[in-house]
Amino acid sequence: SETEKIPVMRGQWFIDGTWQPLEEEESNLIEQEHLNRFKGQQLQESFDMEVSKPVDGKEAIHSLKLSRNHVDWHSVDEVYLYSDATTSKIARTVTQKLGFSKASSSGTRLHRGYVEEATLEDKPPQTSHIVFVVHGIGQKMDQGRIIKNTAMMRDTARKIEEKYFSNLATHVEFLPVEWRSKLTLDGDTVDSITPDKVRGLRDMLNSSAMDIMYYTSPLYRDELVKGLQQELNRLYTLFCSRNPEFEEKGGKVSIVSHSLGCVITYDIMTGWNPVRLYEQLLQKEEEELEDRWMSYEEQRLLEELYITKQRLREIEERLHGLKASTISKPPVLKFKVENFFCMGSPLAVFLALRGIRPGTSGSQDHILPRTICNRLLNIFHPTDPVAYRLEPLILKHYSNISPVQIHWYNTANPLPYEHMKPSFLNPTKEPTSVTESESASTVPSPTTSPVMVRRHYGESITNIGKASILGAASIGKGLGGMLFSRFGRSSTTTALETGKDGAEGDDKKASTVGTPPLSHSSSGFLEPIVELEHRIDFELREGLVESRYWSAVTSHTAYWSSLDIALFLLTFMYKHDQEDTDKSSLDTI
Repeated sequence: SETEKIPVMRGQWFIDGTWQPLEEEESNLIEQEHLNRFKGQQLQESFDMEVSKPVDGKEAIHSLKLSRNHVDWHSVDEVYLYSDATTSKIARTVTQKLGFSKASSSGTRLHRGYVEEATLEDKPPQTSHIVFVVHGIGQKMDQGRIIKNTAMMRDTARKIEEKYFSNLATHVEFLPVEWRSKLTLDGDTVDSITPDKVRGLRDMLNSSAMDIMYYTSPLYRDELVKGLQQELNRLYTLFCSRNPEFEEKGGKVSIVSHSLGCVITYDIMTGWNPVRLYEQLLQKEEEELEDRWMSYEEQRLLEELYITKQRLREIEERLHGLKASTISKPPVLKFKVENFFCMGSPLAVFLALRGIRPGTSGSQDHILPRTICNRLLNIFHPTDPVAYRLEPLILKHYSNISPVQIHWYNTANPLPYEHMKPSFLNPTKEPTSVTESESASTVPSPTTSPVMVRRHYGESITNIGKASILGAASIGKGLGGMLFSRFGRSSTTTALETGKDGAEGDDKKASTVGTPPLSHSSSGFLEPIVELEHRIDFELREGLVESRYWSAVTSHTAYWSSLDIALFLLTFMYKHDQEDTDKSSLDTI
């Protein structure tokens, strides 16, 4: 914060026992006097922190008078500070008459240098990876919050680094990006139209949820995007100026965004603009007009419109050639993003409302090209009401595949994330007829594995909704039971062979459950026809005694201090360094 300036001072002279530094002004005067008097003299070989010899009877070989104190040197490494206040002088006189020495009665021993001597290895490890931490809504309400949240994330990451990555010589640095406070937006217009009743609640909403409305406004959206883009570039340039070797040695940059910050960061990286979407819609309407039957008059007017638009584009191009374009260009970052971590992100909803629909390839490029960002990872708590999944926007059948469970930080020998097989989400199907009861007792086939209760961990709100829809039989044995029976009796094998959506997809969903990672033939882990190149959705595990209703309120802001998330982030950022270290150790063996 620019308002809170914290001075950084050099500690030279320290008080014995507490090892607190002296005030800088007094310390500088003592240091200057000490060098003038003792420079070039040899210290004792063993520098003892305690008083090695009593200074009783020793006369001071040098003194220095300060404003409220004086300093006596009994030797080059025996220095005492005395207060010149009246009470101190009286106490000193009394104790000396009782037989105590001046130093032991009222003196404070000083040490030149700290209790721990510095070594060449004391410098921090080289920063090989920087992480920009981008906040979401609510920063207007609490401007320093992102700095505190980043500090929490940094502290938890340090604990994880010491425990799991201490053998690596590199270091990951977390830097907060506070982009909201510098924006003016509408000034105080919204505040002026806010009614006075329940003013506190209204002000809180104006300072938080209003950011979402600003971002959907064509008037203020560009200001929000430019604010974050300029701050990211400013911080990167500043960091590189202070760490010139970072770029030379191939330093990497990742971004951790929270809430609305994920959407803004995504739009900056991809250069998405609502104007382009509007132009695409107009072009689509023109194509539809050309396809339908039209009268001679309509055709003539449409041709005139087409010629006029062509002429308009030519004039615009000539104008742009004469002067710089006034149309805002897509924001560009000064660095390539290695990993983009979304936490509690509504990005999937924004993309769905922009017309993004599932494709046929399992590539991340469908929503975020790898040329822009090497890896996209979507982290969410199962009860976070703001978070949504991204994988079903790439491949539709992933809506029925469980997100990857994030390991607890203290898990012994966890399975690497890239080796974790996909598991299906759907709940256990209750038998609704005699036929089903009989079929359930038969020997299970490889595709209809033994029915197991759906695991508690990883159950998200959206999945609970799906479970309630697919498990309609549990609500009543009437129409709901009939529907469930209809979908439950279909052939699962056909669904797996075809991999199509619709009724066959429902058959596949209704007959499979999420099960622990076992072999393919005896578990609920089924290989989908098309798989994602890399998993994107990662879900935190719920606590054993966690209330879902309470965690729905608190989970959206619970990411910053999570040790599980800290380990998850560092696992992906240290991935290449860890592989190189393991390879070199194997080569040595």
